Amino acid sequence: MSIRVAILGATGYTAVELVKLLLRHPEVTITALTSRQEGNAPIASVHPSLVGRIQANLENLSAAEVAARAECVFSCLPHCASAEVIPELLKAGCRVVDFSADYRLASAQVYEDWYGHRHPDPDRLGKVPYGLPELFREAIPSADLVANPGCYPTSAILPLAPLLKEGLIAREDIIVDSKSGVSGAGRTPKLTTHFPECNESLSAYNIGRHRHTPEIEQILSTVAGAEVQIVFTPHLVPMDRGILTTTYSHPTRQVTEDEVLDCLRSFYDDEPFVRVVDHLPATKDTSGTNFCHITARIVRDRIITVSCLDNLIKGASGAAVQNFNLMYGFPETTALL
Repeated sequence: MSIRVAILGATGYTAVELVKLLLRHPEVTITALTSRQEGNAPIASVHPSLVGRIQANLENLSAAEVAARAECVFSCLPHCASAEVIPELLKAGCRVVDFSADYRLASAQVYEDWYGHRHPDPDRLGKVPYGLPELFREAIPSADLVANPGCYPTSAILPLAPLLKEGLIAREDIIVDSKSGVSGAGRTPKLTTHFPECNESLSAYNIGRHRHTPEIEQILSTVAGAEVQIVFTPHLVPMDRGILTTTYSHPTRQVTEDEVLDCLRSFYDDEPFVRVVDHLPATKDTSGTNFCHITARIVRDRIITVSCLDNLIKGASGAAVQNFNLMYGFPETTALL
């Protein structure tokens, strides 16, 4: 039975990757693509890579109109805007995978502190599964709403979670150093992502203020069973896509490199999209895929992990399809391999 699917905010980079993945899914029919800005334009006129692949127009639809057409909704709307519409979709019987940060955090106050807005739907916070199947698979199949993870958090959480769970690293003084391609900033033009500004230049931004910080800390604290503190520094790299994250942490005891790698391999042994590798991975290794590659080294009594993923796939749309597959009982790898 084909699931009728709608995509809200279908003009962005994550949305076009989602469309491409869902067009490969044997159990999906895309029935609505929404935009408030593009009028009734064909989706292929906004995303030329879709020419000849889908005959559909962008529409400015109300939540009720979306719910009349779709059983499952992927919301690619910005934070705050997503939580304004999702309660109505849920009330109408839709299931939702939310790409925004609106339901990732458990505290309305933390959300307001970091996002600068009062949460539109605070009673649901702390009750929505975090859509990282490698850690929270059991909670996803029965959920009507799943909070899709952020791209930076996925790249940091996956290498650190096993080490924290096994008590191999201290919970304090963890450094997370990440580099992301320009597509991570979204499709809306900004001065910092204008070609003459970012080309042939590497820059850090939002040090100590990046909104993914509380998300990373919350999930790692959940895994560790106690508070985890990180220092997160993101960087903009002049490439289209990809994230490479290096973490630095203190071991809690004398440990060898092989032990650390064995811990990671044991944790992810049955996971279809996480690969623990011996070499130092690069963003090209995972570009266009739903894989995350991870390795580890020990240098001067620090455990260093290196991970990479495609910010638009494993960091967004691929993870969303993983969650969709779990929600509807399809093989988790459907449309992703």
